[in-house]
Amino acid sequence: MSYERLAWLHLGTILPAFAIGTALLFMRKGTPLHKLLGRVYMPLMLATAVITLLMPAAVGPKLFGHFGFIHIFSLLVLYSVPSAYLYARRGDVARHKKEMVGLYIGGMLIAGSLAFMPGRMLNQMLFH
Repeated sequence: MSYERLAWLHLGTILPAFAIGTALLFMRKGTPLHKLLGRVYMPLMLATAVITLLMPAAVGPKLFGHFGFIHIFSLLVLYSVPSAYLYARRGDVARHKKEMVGLYIGGMLIAGSLAFMPGRMLNQMLFH
């Protein structure tokens, strides 16, 4: 699959995840709507993480000629989503919240900011 196609798939999962994640941050917790949106948000984030692991790093040092520092956030997502789900299932709301806020800050805000920096694929596709 071409890198550009992967980038479009990435946008197709991360944009709705960003909208849902933002809504989840500000809405009342524990409601049926919160749970429903969480069941959509989590698979979107997992799909995003897998897609980004298939995309090569465009800047900075690379491990195996492919993985860069930004891929650490993909691993964060692959750990945080199942952890947050299990915490919620166990009723450990505090740890669930900690994982989800960390996921949003690290996986959305920080990684998202890095993905749009000059030299990165998404920057090139959308702004040039």
